[in-house]
Amino acid sequence: MEHLGIDSFKAEIFDFEASKEWNYKGDKPAIIKFYADWCSPCRAFAPIVEEVEQEMNGKVKFYQVNTEEQQELAGMFGISSIPAIVLIPMEGQPAMSVGMLPKETLHQAISEVLKVQKDD
Repeated sequence: MEHLGIDSFKAEIFDFEASKEWNYKGDKPAIIKFYADWCSPCRAFAPIVEEVEQEMNGKVKFYQVNTEEQQELAGMFGISSIPAIVLIPMEGQPAMSVGMLPKETLHQAISEVLKVQKDD
């Protein structure tokens, strides 16, 4: 899972300085997990997200943003509670989920929002 900062976000996800209209730059759907080191639910959610990342077998790109270090990115998505994830489909607008999700619910969100199924 790759850490995102402002520069890598603009290069890999969306260059908000070049365009105001959402335009995802990636070549596969993505999930951005917002967290903080001090957040107990974030620490509990981390292994779930890592397991789902492995189960998706490279079909979805996973990123993470430390909200303490990247307050501007957290602010762009209106992150006020963590953990939070932003699901970024290839087409259309991103969707957000706040709070810790069970693994099955995360897979369901990936299927419904990102239109990607895990390998069985």
